[in-house]
Amino acid sequence: MDPVTIETRRLLLRAFTSADADAVHEACQDEDIQFYTPVPVPYRRADAEKLVGETLPTQWAEDKDYTLGAFRKDTGALVGSYCLTLLSRGVWELGYWAVKEQRGQGFSVEAARALCDWGWTTLDVHRIEWWAMVGNAGSRAVAEKLGFTVEGTLRHRSMANDGKPHDWWVGGLLRP
Repeated sequence: MDPVTIETRRLLLRAFTSADADAVHEACQDEDIQFYTPVPVPYRRADAEKLVGETLPTQWAEDKDYTLGAFRKDTGALVGSYCLTLLSRGVWELGYWAVKEQRGQGFSVEAARALCDWGWTTLDVHRIEWWAMVGNAGSRAVAEKLGFTVEGTLRHRSMANDGKPHDWWVGGLLRP
C-alpha cells in the first residue's frame, strides 16, 4: 500500500520523509520515549535517518506496518508517531509516541483515533490491540480515551532498554 495522508481538525498525519529526520531524532532523545518504546539507546541521528528513509517505507510497501507522523496544522511541528502493525489476520496493534512538548493537549487521542478510523475502513480489522509497559500512564490514558478495554497485565512480558523484564498492560478495541 502507498502511504496515505489523514487530516483531523488540528493535525496532518502523513508518512515521514527524510526532511523529518531532525525532528524524529530530537523527539527520541526524551528519556520516556527511550524507556517505554523500543528505540535504540542512545538514539543517534543515523537511527532517525534509517527509520524515515528505509524502515518505514519498506514496512508500508510490505503491508505490515503503517506508520504516520502527526504534525500540527498551525505550526507544522511534529506531534508524534502513530502506527498500526499487523499481528495476525484481522488483528492490528496501535502504537504511538508523542513529543514531550506536545503532550497533554489531546493530540495523541486525535491522531490515534484518526488512524484507527482509517484502519477500520481500509484494512481487514476486527480487533486493534494496545500494549504499554506498566507505569506508562500517559499511554494508558490515551488508550482508555479511545475506548480500549484494558484486559490484563502480562507479567515480565518483555525486556526494556534498562535490560530488565517489565510487566505490560494489554487492551483491545473491537470493530465498532
